[in-house]
Amino acid sequence: MTHDSTAIVWVGMDVHQESITAAILFGDKDIPEIVRLPGDLNAVRRLFRRLTKQGTPRACYEASGAGYVLQRALDHDGFQCEVIAPSLIPRCPGDHRKTDRLDAVRLARMYRSGHLRAVTIPDEEQEAVRQLVRCRLSLQRQIVRSKHRIVRVLATHGHRFTGTKSNWTKQHRAWLATLRREMTGPLQTVLAYDLDHLEYLESQQRSLDAEIEQWSCREPWRATVEALQCFRGIKTLTAMTLVTEIGDIRRFSHPDRLMGYTGLVSKEHSSGEKQHRGSITKAGNTFLRRILVEAAWHYQYRVGSTLILDRRRMGQDPEMVAIAVKAQHRLGRRFHHLEKTKHRNKVAVAVARELSGFVWAAMWVAATKKH
Repeated sequence: MTHDSTAIVWVGMDVHQESITAAILFGDKDIPEIVRLPGDLNAVRRLFRRLTKQGTPRACYEASGAGYVLQRALDHDGFQCEVIAPSLIPRCPGDHRKTDRLDAVRLARMYRSGHLRAVTIPDEEQEAVRQLVRCRLSLQRQIVRSKHRIVRVLATHGHRFTGTKSNWTKQHRAWLATLRREMTGPLQTVLAYDLDHLEYLESQQRSLDAEIEQWSCREPWRATVEALQCFRGIKTLTAMTLVTEIGDIRRFSHPDRLMGYTGLVSKEHSSGEKQHRGSITKAGNTFLRRILVEAAWHYQYRVGSTLILDRRRMGQDPEMVAIAVKAQHRLGRRFHHLEKTKHRNKVAVAVARELSGFVWAAMWVAATKKH
């Protein structure tokens, strides 16, 4: 914040769907003006036009379910407005009061002092595609829950499949179809309903996969998605999740920053000669963390070349392929080394953390070549 604070009007807003509470600080004054507005963009615009007569308004509000609508509206009108990361707002341990008014005043004062960190605002198309990918990930969780329910309900009535080691193979689905025909009574109704619901969810999943595939072939996604698919364990859905959630990789100046954004770094409480590191922070983007851990499990298998992976790497930038091959060998050795002394779940998380570093390198190269 390089402007002279005496010429700036600082505005902290607590934004809800139905109401907006604004705390206004004029220059260096400590007593704020409190304005309560309806959840109407025109009312906010009128307030900011009034404030321009007394200085240059600079506003902020917390990221929430309100989204970026207010920020985009103010930005369109030429006003500066930033969306603040809620998890990075300093809070006093002894403060146990929370109201819309107090939140707005706290935001205005901290914004003026420079203690708040703004989030990156995606453009509308990026946000829409991000929601499409998140919808697909949410649907996958529903499918998994539905499958677990079917297996548990049948198991409680003594119906267990023993044909193969795992469920939901072709043999298992054929067994379910036979069981559905042979059953009678309420249990047959329950099984028929659950199987029909699962079939519907899987058809929706295929539809979303096809649409995501189409978007991945368009600009500005295509080049980065193809580069990320050079990595083992990363196909279209994983690559699109990484691209839409990370956005412009250049906002992370170092891979450590991306690792911190995914929440895959360890907690630390060290003082003096004592050092203590705990579990991962789980701060930041949950979608990125989940998809990276899922991809990390692929490195438990023997390092080797596969036909499908070779096809994905064909025609790609040699620098991208070199990064992916280095990651394949490095992470494969890392997985097998760590699993000798640690639980496999912890090993997958550790490998996911290193994988995010390789992803950063690949996306950074792609962004550099693109621009």
